Amino acid sequence: MFGRSSVLAKGSLLRNFSSSSSSGVLKIGDILRQTRTFSNDDVCQYSKLSHDVNPLHFDSESARAAGFEDRLVHGLLVAALFPWIISSHFSGAIYVSQSLHFRSPVYVGDEIVGEVKAISIKQSKKRYIAKLSTKCFKNGELLVLDGEAMAILPTLALEHDSRRS
Repeated sequence: MFGRSSVLAKGSLLRNFSSSSSSGVLKIGDILRQTRTFSNDDVCQYSKLSHDVNPLHFDSESARAAGFEDRLVHGLLVAALFPWIISSHFSGAIYVSQSLHFRSPVYVGDEIVGEVKAISIKQSKKRYIAKLSTKCFKNGELLVLDGEAMAILPTLALEHDSRRS
């Protein structure tokens, strides 16, 4: 269920890719991270593409009347951190599935850290099927979103394509 507390963090998109893997090859237990601060422009652009014009995303009074501190970032926009993390480390990856649990609201201006953790990896022919734990945190500690994803990876070698960040 959504909590109602938040501390706003000012800033823009942060390019912060990190991995717990020192070998340069994805292993079970490795965590890949991306940090992003969602702006009003992000919310407006996402709304145009998704046609989600819920007033909770655009009108502070409507959001407060619904029990939130301010306007919300679309949950699926926050979840978009996961395929971004995967594709930034594995060019040609195929995103197969994603489950999501929305735990706490994300407000415009919040800095969110997305994490993708390898929980199982199976080789299938010349590809790898990775089961991934997915989490997003606000202010480095408050869990706002979690779930699991499956992706088909062409390789386990970690890369970072700076053109994607």
